[in-house]
This record gives sequence, C-alpha cells and structure tokens, in this order.
Amino acid sequence: MHGLFKWSSKWWPGVIPLVIFWGIAAWTSTATVEADLAARSNAALKDTVLDKRRISVDGRDVTFAANAFSEDGRLSAVASVEAVPGVRLVNDETRLVPEAKPYVWSAERDVGKVTLGGNAPLPSSKGKLMEAAKANLGGIEVADQMALSRGAPTRFDAAALLLLDQIGKLKDGKITLTDTKVSLAGMARELGGREAIVGALKNLPEGYSIAANDIQAPPYVFQAYKDPVALTLTLTGYVPDNNTHAALVAAAGRKFFSEKVVDNLKASVGAPSGFAAAVVPALGALSRLSTGTLVVSDREVKLSGDALYDAAAGQIRNGLGKDFPQGWQFKAEVTVKPPSAPVDASVCQQLFADLLVKGRIRFESGKADIVPDSAGLLDRLIEIAMRCPTTNIEVAGHTDSDGDEAANQALSEKRAQAVVDYLVRAGLPASRFTAVGFGSTQPLAGNDTEDGKAQNRRIEFVVK
Repeated sequence: MHGLFKWSSKWWPGVIPLVIFWGIAAWTSTATVEADLAARSNAALKDTVLDKRRISVDGRDVTFAANAFSEDGRLSAVASVEAVPGVRLVNDETRLVPEAKPYVWSAERDVGKVTLGGNAPLPSSKGKLMEAAKANLGGIEVADQMALSRGAPTRFDAAALLLLDQIGKLKDGKITLTDTKVSLAGMARELGGREAIVGALKNLPEGYSIAANDIQAPPYVFQAYKDPVALTLTLTGYVPDNNTHAALVAAAGRKFFSEKVVDNLKASVGAPSGFAAAVVPALGALSRLSTGTLVVSDREVKLSGDALYDAAAGQIRNGLGKDFPQGWQFKAEVTVKPPSAPVDASVCQQLFADLLVKGRIRFESGKADIVPDSAGLLDRLIEIAMRCPTTNIEVAGHTDSDGDEAANQALSEKRAQAVVDYLVRAGLPASRFTAVGFGSTQPLAGNDTEDGKAQNRRIEFVVK
C-alpha cells in the first residue's frame, strides 16, 4: 500500500502539463473558429450598405451591430449573417439610421473654406459630394459635417451636386436644400455670377424649386485715373456692353485731348440703370483736373483730385451731379493745385500755341455753343492766361469755306466771343480779351478734304 501511494505521488506532477497543453489547444481552436466566423460574417455583408458596422463572435454566437438605411436592408443584413455556415445564434443589435424631417442639406462658404452640413442619405452620397467639392473649388479646404439620415427626397444627389457647383461662384454665402426647396444667400464672386447661378438652377431636377434667392452682385465698379506725369488716362473696371465700351472710350478721347487712353475695361452684366449717362459727364469733370481719380461704384460717383484754379474747383463741386440720372449720388473731393510760376509774353504765346495744336475748342455744328468735351482744354487755356496776367489776348475765330461767306464771318465772331465769355466767367478780367472773327479768310489747310476743313475750323489765342 505504501508503495502504491509512493507511485501515485510521482505520477501526479506529470498530469499538470498535459492539462495546460489541453487548455491551450482548446483555447486556440476556439479563437480560430471565432476569427473565421467573424471574417465570413463580414464577407457576407460586403455588398450591403451599412453604417457603423460591428461584428463580434463568442464561440459560435455572433453579435451584429450596424445602422441600416432601410428596414428591408436591415433584415437582409441580419439574414446574411444568420446564413453563414457555423453560426449558431445572431444577437441582433442593428437599427435604422435616424430619419430627418425636414431633410436639410447645406453648403456654406467663407473666404477660404467650404463646409458641407446637414444630412446625406448614404455614405456614397457623402463621398460624391466631398469629391465634387474638392475637385470644383481649386484646393479650398472642404469640411465634412454631414450626418447620415433617412428621408432624402428623390434625386437628392443630382440636386445637391448641382447646388454644389454654384458654391464656387460665391465669394461667401450659403446654399440650403430643405426637402425640395432651395434657398441661397451671399455675395457672388464676380459680376455676372448671380445671373450664372440663376441660369444653372433652371436645371434642378423635376419637383425642386427656389424658395429664396438673396445672392447679391458685387459692386459694379468703373474707374478712371488721370496721370499728369505719364500723360495717360487709365480706364479699369466694367462696362455693360461693347457699344457702351466704344462710346466711353471715344468720349474719353475727345475730353482728354493730350492724354493717351489706356483701355483696360471689361464688359459685364449688372450695370446700374443710367450707367453711361452718369459716367460721361463724370469723365468730363475729371478732364478738368490736373490729376485725379474717378470711381463709379453702383450708383455712387466719387471724384478726387486737383483743379487748375479756384473757380474751376467750385464749378466742379457744384455741378458734378447736375447731369446724372435720378437716384445717382456723388461726392467731389476737389482741391486746387498750387499756381504755376509766372511767364513772360513770349512764353505765354508758345504755351497757347502748343496746347491748341494738341486740342481744338469744339462747338455745336453751325453754332457758337461750346460743347462740354472742351471743358478740360479751356481750363488749361485759362491756367496759362493766369500765368501772364499783364498781357492782353486776342481770341480769334476761324471757319472753313463751306456756306455763305458773310455767315461764316458772323459765326467766327460769335464763337470767339463765346470763348471770351467762358474765360471771363472763370474770373479773368474782361479787359484783357478781344474777340475777333476772320471767317474762312485765313485757312491752315485746303478746304477740299474733311481733314483740311477740320483744321480750318479753329480758335487761336494771340498774345499782344
């Protein structure tokens, strides 16, 4: 008996490793089975659209959690896991994605970022929208704040993608889709952007409509800068069409007789009513300044710079808005340039001659009425006359040879007198000026061409 007990005590320590090895083998086998069931369960769901899917296995029992986008899809997913060979029991923790009422989606843009918010019906929808935003917005940061929700209207993806295309036309703003109603607010990036958005929204899917469109156009800006050093007039900004463009450039050429017109204008929709009727007289006021800037923003005109003499500054300030269409506003910040140094009679004569080679005082056809285009030239002539205050000046009128000789003589006298009257109204003493007319008796060129006739129709200043 004692020997048997002694043998048993020697046997027992050898059993312990066997038990351990058996436990390890059993655990390893179970872990392998669970991993295999998890892999096959996930594979069974590879073509199923779910959100937040989670599979866990305990022995041969599977716990399946996920958000489904329809009840049929949810039941089908559970059935797919139950059909996996080796699965004994499925613990169903699936549920439906929440339904949104109303169904709202939005795209909001600030200067450097676009945020997609609200709801999307499927992960694929979110992916399409994010991909389209990044592709269309040229590297601008795109933030995804969309939640997955049921209840989207039919053709949601098509509508949202079309609206997303419009966000690129905004400087800032927000586009919101509420069920099938579209609301827009913000500022268009460029002139014409608002109209382009309106045109694009005509392609919304059937059943969708615009509830509100509060997109604003950027200011419609036209600018002109007169540079006395470079002798240029630079035009920038926008004009409504090619005809207005050509008319304004031509008007600038007449008014700014000694400056080169640098035309950087672009045609664009969105001009305020009466645009050309305000810009043309505003250019005329700018032509009277030695240096200056004209800014037209929507229906507001701002003119700043230096007039050539005191009376001109007052005339410009008081007269700027008289010819503007109703509803236009103006502001004149006009100062007076320091007077130029006095000159003697011979220099004064040369300055008159040089100036009248560059530009001609213009009159209404067959009349003695000075046209507004000549205001800038007349102001320059007045400035020269102020530099030689002790001299007397003869203002001589000349015509071409067309028509009756006596009528031409009378017209030349009236035109010379009209110029003298202009000078006197500017503050120069009437006693310094004499108006004379020579009709067609002193031509500079032949009267057999239109160019020759134009040269003969002139006003000359002769210093005495």
